[in-house]
Amino acid sequence: MSEGDQKKTVLLVDDAPANIQIVNSILKDIYKIRIATSGAKALELANVTPLPDLILLDVMMPEMDGYEVCTQLKLNPATHDIPVIFLTGQTEVEDETRGFDVGAVDYIHKPFSPAVVKARVHTHLVLRGIREQLAQQLLTIQKELETARQIQLSILPSEIPKMEGLDIAARYVPMTSVAGDFYDFIVLDERHIGILVADVSGHGMPAALIASMLKIALSAEVAHVADPARVLLGLNQALCGKFQHHFVTAAYLYLNMEKQTLTYAGAGHPPLLLWGDSEGVRSVEENGLFLGKFSFATYTSVELPLRAADRILLYTDGIPETANPEGVEFGADCFKRFLERDQSVSADRFADSLIEEMLRWSERGLADMDDDITIVAIQVRK
Repeated sequence: MSEGDQKKTVLLVDDAPANIQIVNSILKDIYKIRIATSGAKALELANVTPLPDLILLDVMMPEMDGYEVCTQLKLNPATHDIPVIFLTGQTEVEDETRGFDVGAVDYIHKPFSPAVVKARVHTHLVLRGIREQLAQQLLTIQKELETARQIQLSILPSEIPKMEGLDIAARYVPMTSVAGDFYDFIVLDERHIGILVADVSGHGMPAALIASMLKIALSAEVAHVADPARVLLGLNQALCGKFQHHFVTAAYLYLNMEKQTLTYAGAGHPPLLLWGDSEGVRSVEENGLFLGKFSFATYTSVELPLRAADRILLYTDGIPETANPEGVEFGADCFKRFLERDQSVSADRFADSLIEEMLRWSERGLADMDDDITIVAIQVRK
């Protein structure tokens, strides 16, 4: 150890002066040694700043034995992470197992071997240092992910557009801090709007970065807002060559309330769902190749009439692919049955009901879902 290195502190706990003398003579030139001769004193010294880096704890002591001392140390948040090595003359498996159960990391058996004592103490101090380093790195990553999450949320619409004759709601439920789902609106005026829903393959930071690219790419398509096929073509051209191991599925919808029509195009995406008071649920599929992989891909769109009380749903595959505890996916049939029986009076209430149905089906919370979920629900006002 170089002179510049700070010595680690070891708390030595034993009621036998001979044992204290032996262990202290082995370690005193390498570490700072604190000595306690009882369990109560050990708990006191374990909380003295600076806290010990490691504790050598005798098992058999009067009044409070080593098992109880270790249990108390592990219950205290301040001392919970300090590694405890038991000093013992016992060799029974049951005794050692009990020690591990209460939180010890190792045993050193009596009579003490200087080489073993030094090796065990050094090993567990190194391991603790590695654990602390990993914990710090994890904390840094978590902070960076939270920053990324805030950035990603900032690229999503801050509010839902208010459109004449339309009630619109959106829900965005990421599987992780950052996600690959994306949605956005292009509002021409109060009667004309374009809506994009997209899903980047994979999860986490790479998918989130590609989703951020979609925001920029979509802004370049404002001139073609009324032409869904042209919008998807432009997005594909913007994304091709930018990444290798991912792709993007997307659905783009243009609503013209002046003409009472919808125009739709998809890129490898789950179908748009359309239903109303007098008609069952209709799947509208007008799919080209997914985005970002094939520069030669082309896209087509379909135009359909809109009627009062029609309901439209754009979504990502996290909805139909949500599985229950038996592994059965929600699927298209359950999805359609839910839509047909839903009586929500607003798009907001419908979006909430659909999320609640996903939770009921999966028997999990939102934080435990298998995939990102994005919903854009639209109701044509009567």
